[in-house]
Amino acid sequence: MEHLLTILLLFLSFAAGLYVFRLLKPNPWKSIKLPPGPTPFPIIGSILELGNKPHQSLAKLSKIYGPLMHLKLGSLTTIVVSSPEIAKIVLQRYDQVFSSRTYPNAIQALDHHKFSVAWMPVGHQWRKLRKICKEKMFSMQKLDASQGLRREKLENLWDYVNECCVSGQAVDIGKAAFTTSLNLMSATLFSVDFAAFGSVSSQEHRDTVCGIMAVVGKPNFVDYFPLLKMADLQGIFRETTFYFKKCFEIFDEIISQRLKIRGTSEVSMLKNDMLEALLDLKQKNESELSFDDIKHLLLVSIHTSDISLTF
Repeated sequence: MEHLLTILLLFLSFAAGLYVFRLLKPNPWKSIKLPPGPTPFPIIGSILELGNKPHQSLAKLSKIYGPLMHLKLGSLTTIVVSSPEIAKIVLQRYDQVFSSRTYPNAIQALDHHKFSVAWMPVGHQWRKLRKICKEKMFSMQKLDASQGLRREKLENLWDYVNECCVSGQAVDIGKAAFTTSLNLMSATLFSVDFAAFGSVSSQEHRDTVCGIMAVVGKPNFVDYFPLLKMADLQGIFRETTFYFKKCFEIFDEIISQRLKIRGTSEVSMLKNDMLEALLDLKQKNESELSFDDIKHLLLVSIHTSDISLTF
C-alpha cells in the first residue's frame, strides 16, 4: 500500500510540474484552428471522458461534437475521426500526410518502432517491407495456396470440440479460438504449431504471445505524459521488453534450426513458408533484409493475427 501511495505521489508531482511547464511554455496549438471537443481538465485533459470502454465513449462524444473532434489526453492533443466520409478523406485523399503516426511507449521496446512495418514512417524501408508482406503473405496466390492449411486448423478445432463433447469436458471458446488462430499463423510463418489444445508443453509460446498482447494494450501514463518516460511508473516498457526478448528467443531458435537444414543436404525438409521466403530474400541480397528486419516482421505478423481475439 505504501509503495502504491509513493508511486501516486510521484506521478502527481510529475504531472503538476508538467502542467506548470506547459503554462509557461508557448502553445503552438493556439495558432491552429482545432475541431470542436470537450473542455479539458487541468493536467489530465479529457482522459476521464474515455471511461472503461473508450470506443463507446468516443461514439457518444461524436454525437455532441461531430464526426471530427479533438481531445486533450494528458499533454497530447488528439484528433478523432468517427464517420466513414471523413475517414475516407483522411485515409485516401490525404493518406501520405497522415501515414506516419505517434507510437506508444511500449512499442519502442527493442527499437520495434524503427524496424516494424506497422510503425515506421513511410519511406524506402517501409515500402520494401510492405511489398514483401504483400507478395509473400497476402497475395491471392499465397492465400489460395494456404487454403488447405486453414481447413486443417479448422478440422483440428472441430476434432477438439468433438472430443470434449464425448468426454463431457467444458470448452473454453476463447482459448480454443485463440489456439486455432495462433497455430494458423505460426504454421504459415514457420510450419510449426505454437500451441496445442489442452496441452501444457506449448504453454510458454502461448504465454509469450498473450503477454505481448496484454501489455501492449494496457493504458500507459507515459503515452499521455511523455515526460514520465524515464520513470516507467507502471513498468509497461520493462514488461514489453521482457516479452519481446522471449519472442525473439523463440524466433532465433527456429531460424537457427532452419539455417542448419539449409546448410546440409537435407533440402527436401525445407518448408514453403514465410520464413523460408524471407531467408531466400536475405540470401540474395543481405543489404536489403537483415535478421532484425525478419524478426520484427515476424513479430508484427504474430501480433496482428491475434489482436482482435478476446479471451
